[in-house]
Amino acid sequence: MRTALVIGTGLIGTSAALALSQRGVVVHLSDHDPEQARTAAALGAGTDEAPEGPVDLAIIAAPPAHVAGVLGDAMRRGAARGYLDVASVKGGPRRELEALGLDLSSYIGSHPMSGREKSGPLAATGDLFEGRPWVLTPTRDTDTEVLNLALELVSHCRAVPVVMDADAHDRAVALVSHMPHLVSSMVAARLQNAEEAAVRLCGQGIRDVTRIAASDPGMWIDILSANPGPVADLLSDVAADLDETVEALRSLQSSDDAKRLEGTAGIEDVLRRGNAGQVRVPGKHGSAPRTYEVVAVLIDDQPGQLARIFADAGRAGVNVEDVRIEHATGQQAGLVQLMVEPQTAPVLTAALRERGWAIRQ
Repeated sequence: MRTALVIGTGLIGTSAALALSQRGVVVHLSDHDPEQARTAAALGAGTDEAPEGPVDLAIIAAPPAHVAGVLGDAMRRGAARGYLDVASVKGGPRRELEALGLDLSSYIGSHPMSGREKSGPLAATGDLFEGRPWVLTPTRDTDTEVLNLALELVSHCRAVPVVMDADAHDRAVALVSHMPHLVSSMVAARLQNAEEAAVRLCGQGIRDVTRIAASDPGMWIDILSANPGPVADLLSDVAADLDETVEALRSLQSSDDAKRLEGTAGIEDVLRRGNAGQVRVPGKHGSAPRTYEVVAVLIDDQPGQLARIFADAGRAGVNVEDVRIEHATGQQAGLVQLMVEPQTAPVLTAALRERGWAIRQ
């Protein structure tokens, strides 16, 4: 791939353009808002000048509801040898394209499984997709050349290609992305009118659960409007679990011993099913989940503290697999939780103590 056209310079489109530009591909940028395309160009994602002729690959980074229209227009004017979209829903746009009577041999659907709570070109980064799954949904009509262009794009973005059926993809993302987003929003909504004294007690748990609720509602309306059925089915199952859990909690309030035992069993069931589901979540780099030891370090909220911790861990020869930061309420201090291999935890603990860090047991 030598040339590409990115239509839609939001978070995903600009991030893909940055990755391609960094690897020597000449990228042309287009957006319904020219100022947004100029911003992406200023970030080094490419040029906002139109290409002189057909490019190798056109990447349509528009919301699901607009993919068919934007893609159809690009195909009719012969903008590229191959066409690919990055919308988070695949079945609906494909059927809309079929209804338009277009030759879809030069098209392949795709969905990079990566993103951020922030949107727009200023939130973009060239490593957004690194190590993340990138779903491709070819059909029997997809040209081999177009599939190869898509695989080249995924490689340039350092993502991991995953080939799926379009409708199977939509059911999967309903489970792992769309339904959890709505649940996160519903939990976060409980905080809107909560007493300030209660909100001040928020810790890392509530931050983890509500993090994705900060995303742009307009973008999510577009996504959910394109995949409502599978999401509704999953929420119905969640609602049934909620009803059973509420009933179990009410039983725990009972003065009847048998009722309380029944309530305990109900709560234990949902918690254990949660345990069983959580262990199936892939771990680092998509591998099987690993169990890490936590080394908790108390730090002052000052510049350079995290860099010092990582440098000291490196000097001790310990690789930090993951990290979480919990800020102390009302104080300029926090707790950094370093996740490491269990056998290296004593080594790291001793090394950090030796260098003056306060370790929390």
